[in-house]
Amino acid sequence: MYYRELKAEKPVTAEDTRQLQETVREILGRVKSEGDSALRYYSKKFDNYEPPAFRIPMEEAAKAKDELPPAVVEELDFAIEQVGAFAQAQKDHLTAFETELKPGMRMGHRVVPVESVGCYLPAGRYPCLTTGVMAVMPAKVAGVKRIIACSSPGRSGAISPGVLYTLYKMGVDEIYCLGGVQAIGAMAFGTETIGRVNMVVGPGNKYVAEAKRQIFGEVGIDFLAGPSECLVLADDSARADYVAADLLAQCEHDPSARGCLVTTSEQLARATLTEIEKQLKERTTEAVARASWQDHGRVVVVDNLADAARYSDEYAPEHLEIHARDPRAVLATLHNYGSLFLGENTPEVYADKIAGPNHILPTGAAAQYTGGLWVGMFLKIITHMEVDTPASIKLARYAAAQATYEGMDAHRHAAAIRINDLAPGTD
Repeated sequence: MYYRELKAEKPVTAEDTRQLQETVREILGRVKSEGDSALRYYSKKFDNYEPPAFRIPMEEAAKAKDELPPAVVEELDFAIEQVGAFAQAQKDHLTAFETELKPGMRMGHRVVPVESVGCYLPAGRYPCLTTGVMAVMPAKVAGVKRIIACSSPGRSGAISPGVLYTLYKMGVDEIYCLGGVQAIGAMAFGTETIGRVNMVVGPGNKYVAEAKRQIFGEVGIDFLAGPSECLVLADDSARADYVAADLLAQCEHDPSARGCLVTTSEQLARATLTEIEKQLKERTTEAVARASWQDHGRVVVVDNLADAARYSDEYAPEHLEIHARDPRAVLATLHNYGSLFLGENTPEVYADKIAGPNHILPTGAAAQYTGGLWVGMFLKIITHMEVDTPASIKLARYAAAQATYEGMDAHRHAAAIRINDLAPGTD
């Protein structure tokens, strides 16, 4: 595959990674051993937040609607409805079953929700109002009995009214004004005042992603969702202003966010670089978006759309937009992405806010092995089987023969004892 980079991103050093891991390990260790006192220490240290209690009373959450413009309430209600409807449509395709594979051998599976889930909602630079919707609604639709949410006090010293309103509207069981690694630890390990959960989900910065990596096994996680990514795959029909706008929409999330254009047109590539510089100067979030683009932006020129698709699959972006004459023709060649957006009139920003498909998605090439957050992540597919006497004898003989060959004598005996009882006198 031929490609040429007109702009390459700045790599992350091994030393950066080591320091990150050690910092997170120390915080999680203190939360696990010291509980609430560690939460209070880190909340004051990182957020300058010292509340009498981290839990938000539901009466307070109910009043959050009064602080929001009616248009925002309408939009949030629409988002809750859309995300819930999409999750329900997905769940409708997951059904329990039981079947007789061979005479006397009945097998099947049940679809059972996880019992408790902790949703992490970042609130660093911006109160991303619908992140809570994306995390909570699939869990609600799945039937999770206990759903808690943690969100940072942010710069205002409180959870954003928009976030608080959506959490109340969706019927979250517990809401905590708590952010960062300490919030991940509290949900995973439990403290004197926060009961542990079975699963932790939600996006966050590099510290939150590393915390989720370290708690995995103690509890379940969705995946490692780090800084936001967007790759635009384009041919020479694409508009540079649209491409630039969509890339910068991701870059403004965080200085660590990643934007990438891979295109068959060097003319488009250069025009996009020019357009990005123009649009950066027009954005109120220029400082953040510029830092992201300078350190992590990438523009790549390839020979053809097949090479562009191969490049995209190796990159495995969180968000993938196709700006081409025939987007669906390109779709058939793609395999690794968190969520896909077909055509120049389907920007990722729609799903980021209200459309319905989830915006909590795998980053850092994790899309090579997993998809995004969806209702199925909160549902366990658990199998069962039941066999009658003739089937038990048949299976016992096969199992005993294999166990004998393997040298696993207790396994052999567990099968052979059935043969001796159900078919005495036979081999």
